[in-house]
Amino acid sequence: MSTTLTILKPDTVAAGNAGKVLALLEEKGFTLRALKVVHLTEDQAKAFYAVHSEKGFYGSLVKFMTEGPVMPAVLERDDAVPYLREVMGATDVSKAAEGTVRALYGTSIERNAIHGSDSAENATLETAFFFSTSELIAAR
Repeated sequence: MSTTLTILKPDTVAAGNAGKVLALLEEKGFTLRALKVVHLTEDQAKAFYAVHSEKGFYGSLVKFMTEGPVMPAVLERDDAVPYLREVMGATDVSKAAEGTVRALYGTSIERNAIHGSDSAENATLETAFFFSTSELIAAR
């Protein structure tokens, strides 16, 4: 078993689709190990997305991620990182496969409903950004 981090983005939370996305993730075999609702500050969003700081979309991404509450969650299953990326669908929602989170709930390349870690190493770093060890529920 492995874990990954996901974030239900402000568009998902504002549209009332968070429960639907979480249900879909559970249907796909993920187990929730941690979940919270937070409203990122500008500094927090800048820190979390620092890897993109030199890219043209960085400013609009930070603005978007601070416009309302988000829901970071730690998910567990076999091959959690690559499988979540498959279940999420392509970043560009117009290219996301049918039935993926982004095809179902995203509206644009930026307002694409969900974030997922892109590697096991980043999953560890991103999880630590949002959750302390005591907040994680261990596998049974």
